[in-house]
Amino acid sequence: MKELLVIRHAKSSWANPGQDDFDRPLNDRGHKDAAEMAKRLVKKGIKIDRLISSPALRALTTAEYFARAFHQKTSAIVQAEELYLAPASVYDKVIKNLPNELNTVAIFAHNPGITDFVLETETARIDHMPTCAIFGIRLHTDDWAKVRTCAKDFWFFDYPKLH
Repeated sequence: MKELLVIRHAKSSWANPGQDDFDRPLNDRGHKDAAEMAKRLVKKGIKIDRLISSPALRALTTAEYFARAFHQKTSAIVQAEELYLAPASVYDKVIKNLPNELNTVAIFAHNPGITDFVLETETARIDHMPTCAIFGIRLHTDDWAKVRTCAKDFWFFDYPKLH
C-alpha cells in the first residue's frame, strides 16, 4: 500500500504585477494557511517519507511549512522542475519514478494540472483544488510505477476554508 498526498501551493501574492510568475511569494493568508494545513496533517498521524515540490517560490515555501511541521529539513525537499505549471501527465511521470521503499509521498504543485491529476485518479469528484488543499489517496500496490493501473481509494480531502 502506498499513500499519496497531492497539495496545491498556498495563496500567493499578486502585489508586484511585474514580478515573474515563478518568483511570486506567498501572501499573508498563504503563510497562515500553509502553517495551519501542515498542523492538520500532523494531527492525522501521517508519516511522510518524501516531500516533492515544484521549484516555484510559492510551492516550495508551502512545502517548507510542511517539512518543518514534520520535523524534516527543508533542504530534504526534492525540487522537481517538471512540476512547475505541469499538466496531469507529468504527475504520473514524477510518481512512477519514486523509489519503492517510500510509502507516503507529498507532492506540492499548481493548478490547473493538480486538479486535473486529482480528477484523473477517479477516486472522488474534486472539481477544484483550492489553494493549500490536500488530496489524499491510497494506492493498492507496492510499486509506484503502477500509479495509473492499480486500485485506488479516496483517503481524504481538506482545505483551509473547510473548517
